Amino acid sequence: MYQDFFYTFNSSKIKPSLLEIKALHSLFLNCNSANTDTRKIRPNDMFFALKGDNFNGNSYAEKALELGAAYAIIDEEEYLTSEKTILVDNVLETLQQLASFHRTFLNIPIIALTGSNGKTTTKELINAVLSQKFKTTATIGNLNNHIGVPLTLLSMNADTEIGIVEMGANHLKEIEFLCAIAHPDYGYITNFGKAHLEGFGGVEGVIKGKSEMYDYLIANHKTIFVNANDTIQVEKTKNASIFSFGNSNGIADITIEFKNAQPFVKSAFNGLDIESQLIGDYNFHNICAAIAIGHYFKVEDQLIKKAIENYIPSNNRSQIIEKGSNKIILDAYNANPTSMAAALSNFEKQKGYKIAILGDMFELGKDAKREHQSIADLAIAMDIDSIFFVGENFYKSTINSKKAKQYKSFSEFESNFDLSNIENTTLLIKGSRGMALERVLDAI
Repeated sequence: MYQDFFYTFNSSKIKPSLLEIKALHSLFLNCNSANTDTRKIRPNDMFFALKGDNFNGNSYAEKALELGAAYAIIDEEEYLTSEKTILVDNVLETLQQLASFHRTFLNIPIIALTGSNGKTTTKELINAVLSQKFKTTATIGNLNNHIGVPLTLLSMNADTEIGIVEMGANHLKEIEFLCAIAHPDYGYITNFGKAHLEGFGGVEGVIKGKSEMYDYLIANHKTIFVNANDTIQVEKTKNASIFSFGNSNGIADITIEFKNAQPFVKSAFNGLDIESQLIGDYNFHNICAAIAIGHYFKVEDQLIKKAIENYIPSNNRSQIIEKGSNKIILDAYNANPTSMAAALSNFEKQKGYKIAILGDMFELGKDAKREHQSIADLAIAMDIDSIFFVGENFYKSTINSKKAKQYKSFSEFESNFDLSNIENTTLLIKGSRGMALERVLDAI
């Protein structure tokens, strides 16, 4: 059977047929997992030789096999060295089609989520709650694009009872494409904010692009989880099958009360107080989504409480770090105008001496100058003692305040400001991933 399959793939320069994907899937079921990185190869993996702007995975196929991979999927004939190398027309398309076939083969509930802010935190919270009752498999980190979603689906196996798939997008039709791969049964959009404005062409484009998930779920008669306090979500899902949550009585299927965020978010549900380890009231709705989805899937209230209270953020996302007498709010994984404004609003409520270190926000296109100026104006108007703007975009902003300074690059900031002697201070570190502002920690 394998020989027939091998030559079928190698004799055709068209997309693999369903029969060919089924044959490849039968091989995959005997493999450990799908892998695209030889640095992470494990014995019996199926290696997919993807290409990028600066690398050609085909050239690593032989190494993957030497490291123990069961098969290497390639799309350049010169790398066809043995029966363990399988030549296809396009490795990426084969990976995506195999993942979609595998998802159908498993036939388990898939929850998809997207949104401008809070996707990964919400995904982690949902996973924490549902794993109290079910065997779950969720997106690792932020593997949420056209490669990450297939890899997430292929990481699921016969033991998985519920899959949780995060979907990211920076242009129109991307969420539509990812839904066509993952075929979600349930979906949730965290919010619609000013993220990836360059690719979406503005806020209206963001709403349209993220709502492609709604379009898929409504067309396929699936269920949407809705924040009843978000007017856009309510309007976009008025003709859908929904399960809603809110912090006002009478407008949602379940009510979740916001108690405070001093600094950690505290909420109440069904008579239970839930004290999270997440800072900022902007995380309240992320927590609500996890509570609501857990309730929908009949996870016991006490287990929901336990899961949320035990969840500790990581990966530079809303982390609180104590260094000496200083408290650092590290939120340097990513930034856009919406999340930056929310972080600043929360930071202003902190007590004591406050320093904000803010890095550039990327992928704003023609809106970059206006949005950076807007955030600069907002920060300066707030009760924050010192503000340091880092990056080329913030450097171009007009700053008329003695409490604020601008630096064109991180190295310029680092060489001009000594953080080693600060004491009894609360610091906010916030910027886009490319700014890597977590480097500030080494200087405190």
